[in-house]
Amino acid sequence: MTALITRNELAAAVKAGAVTVVDALGGEYYAKQHLPGAVPIVPGDVDGQAAALLPDRDALIVTYCSNPACPNSGQVADRLTALGYTDVRKYREGIQDWVEAGLPTESA
Repeated sequence: MTALITRNELAAAVKAGAVTVVDALGGEYYAKQHLPGAVPIVPGDVDGQAAALLPDRDALIVTYCSNPACPNSGQVADRLTALGYTDVRKYREGIQDWVEAGLPTESA
């Protein structure tokens, strides 16, 4: 099971530039709104895109999707771990929690 990260821990890591954030929603959702600096990788594209978008297999990577009911972030995290990424965590509460806390987002 993928380790979890809290909103405060993630916000601090984003601010410090110490994390690669992966948006597991992709498409229109990513274009409309995503966490700062996030890269879009949906579950079906992990194998084809991970090496190019996430070249450092030992870097801290955090996946997220919309909210705790969304399975995408867990699926992406599990696949990254299976591909040999060593520090993958999941922000279970997702972008809904991030926005409700008043934290910044970006759009494409």
